[in-house]
Amino acid sequence: CPEVQAINPMDSLRSPLPPTPLLQVCQVSHQFAASSQTVLTEINLHVYPGDRIALIGPSGAGKSTLLSLLNGSLSPTCGAIWSFGQNLARASPRRRRTLQRQIGTIYQQFHLVPSLRVIHNVNAGLLGQWSWLKALWSLVVPQGIDQAQTALAQVGIPEVLFARTDQLSGGQQQRVAIARILLQNPQIILADEPIASLDPERSREVMTLLAELSGSSRSLVVSLHDLAMAREFCDRIIGLRQGRILFDLPTAQLQPAHLETLYQLTP
Repeated sequence: CPEVQAINPMDSLRSPLPPTPLLQVCQVSHQFAASSQTVLTEINLHVYPGDRIALIGPSGAGKSTLLSLLNGSLSPTCGAIWSFGQNLARASPRRRRTLQRQIGTIYQQFHLVPSLRVIHNVNAGLLGQWSWLKALWSLVVPQGIDQAQTALAQVGIPEVLFARTDQLSGGQQQRVAIARILLQNPQIILADEPIASLDPERSREVMTLLAELSGSSRSLVVSLHDLAMAREFCDRIIGLRQGRILFDLPTAQLQPAHLETLYQLTP
């Protein structure tokens, strides 16, 4: 990515300034140490405030790896990732944790603790803000009850606040994971196949909720296999194949030819 250039104050009088990207992925490649296979190759990507981006492509295209790079849980083999204007690789550990708290991730497997009550799983979204002593005490005497109740009400299941998480349906557990993100209150929501294990009705409910949570300042990046959902709920679609971006288009510009190339069988 080019270095940030000084801005002439008079430029703002001539034309509106472009929005500043929340995330910038600059010539990023990634290779897992345990294998010689390069999972992602020369990825360039900007995520702007209010974006609703769908990552689509065949299984093994690198979608989950890209999301892990975006939230900082993986570091690129080469290239750079800029988060809120700062190079993650150059950030101090404390600053890096602060930046990562602005990125909330919803995983396909939910990452909930089944044996705990719902309030404890929802409150996990606040662990980065609580002291270790408060976090430990909250397991004995639940803290932040009002906040957790409000978050669960936003996702439509306020009645499960004190239920055991493993007694909930798959759709309810997914909503608990989203409520946890609401308490975290990030500027970017990443979702890795959030509807893969849900029936069509629950899938639509979850995608509607995720779309509503993104707005003018909050962005959504979601990996999907359901093209109809990607078209309906996202305004930008990125096609990944064999670790490379084949296209990055407004949804309205996506054509059948793009999809044929993306999903064609490899000889």
